[in-house]
Amino acid sequence: MNILVINCGSSSLKFQLIEVNAEKVVAKGQVEKIGSSEAILTYKPTEKNNIVQTREILDHDTALSLVLGILMHPENGVIEDKADISAIGHRIVHGGEDFNQSVLITDKVKEGVRKCIQFAPLHNPHNLKGIEVCERLLAGIPQVAVFDTAFHNTLPPKAYMYALPLALYRKHKIRRYGFHGTSHMFVAHKAAEILGKPIEKLKIVTCHLGNGASVTAIDGGKSIETSMGFTPLEGLVMGTRCGDIDPALVPFIAKLEKLTLDQVDALLNKNSGMLGLTETTNDLREIEMEAESGSQTHILALDIFCHRIKKYIGAYTAFLDGIDVLIFTAGIGEHSPYVRKHVCDSLGYLGISLDEEKNEKNELDIGTGNTRVLVVPTNEELAIARDTKRIYENMQAELEKPEERDDDGMLELNSDDKADLLHIWLENPHISLFELAEKLESKIGKKLAVQRLKKEIENMGLDKVSDAKKIELTSR
Repeated sequence: MNILVINCGSSSLKFQLIEVNAEKVVAKGQVEKIGSSEAILTYKPTEKNNIVQTREILDHDTALSLVLGILMHPENGVIEDKADISAIGHRIVHGGEDFNQSVLITDKVKEGVRKCIQFAPLHNPHNLKGIEVCERLLAGIPQVAVFDTAFHNTLPPKAYMYALPLALYRKHKIRRYGFHGTSHMFVAHKAAEILGKPIEKLKIVTCHLGNGASVTAIDGGKSIETSMGFTPLEGLVMGTRCGDIDPALVPFIAKLEKLTLDQVDALLNKNSGMLGLTETTNDLREIEMEAESGSQTHILALDIFCHRIKKYIGAYTAFLDGIDVLIFTAGIGEHSPYVRKHVCDSLGYLGISLDEEKNEKNELDIGTGNTRVLVVPTNEELAIARDTKRIYENMQAELEKPEERDDDGMLELNSDDKADLLHIWLENPHISLFELAEKLESKIGKKLAVQRLKKEIENMGLDKVSDAKKIELTSR
């Protein structure tokens, strides 16, 4: 089963085609600088030659068309037809309080993602754009939304509420949401698998350390605390984000430097963190090189970075009432022995100590104390593909269930109901049975089992309509 995983940004489209039964990446790549005449398409099939193209790509429709074209290319492609893609999984940054798990994408789900734009204005609009482009170019293929925030929906109120007037939460849902949830969930479950222990028995602290960074406390497989908050700005020092600061600094800096609120927001998000501290770069590899050369500025930046991580580990161990596993993941967490060493120094009282040789080699198990210390590569794309597969298989199972008559007698459709059904179908001939059932229920006030709806569609002959005719209907 091939799952196409999409991560759509403002000027980029990252993709992986994963044969999810074998959990094998068939091909991956990205399109960068969308909207320009110098856009870059990078394509890396697992068993064929890599391709890099620079060309004009003015919108995401063109970008995805090129991706599909190269995936089906006679020489370098890995599939023969769009129909070889069973389902599409989308990374969605923010799901708010409405989405606590991955879901099949329907109009109702899209409206929910649109509502959450207020929480993630830099991400959700582009995530939504990716969904809409796939609807046009891969019509009829089920799409699944996997939310970065969903894993943190298990946070208790004492962890997610801010000490602000309660009316702000009631009116605007201002609270801690947390991010990197897909990564934290993936590495925690992977660690349990590596250790051969049920995750329900483990107290885990996961450190997702990249240009964006966060720490999460996981108790029995559930997130109970996380460092990012209402936005990804809160918490650790990051590449260009400041992390935790005194909020009174916002008006103070604005007044002192004569900046608007938007300018202060840009300062905190794009010009602070490691970039602001070093005044040269946010690339940790360069910062470590400068520190090794004796630059006190870069040494201080690394000290601040590691200090904040260590503070969160200590706090989260207290919340967990102990710690069984400490996990490092993402670009820095997986590849920086320096950071791991300086974070773990003086954590011996928690049973955390490192084997220096294994740490230098970025090995999987680098701890020597009672608390296991693991370096676990994250794989958010695989996690998205797994969830997409699960939802797709649940759909198929639902369709194959034997028809059952509802006790409330809502199975029968009268002629007016059938007219409404046909009208909804004509608006989008590629609509899934599940979304059709949802829209029909909203329209006529009758709940129809998916199996019964499938039979009605077959009776009307709509299941036999060709793709060419469906495209013609939608273009009118």
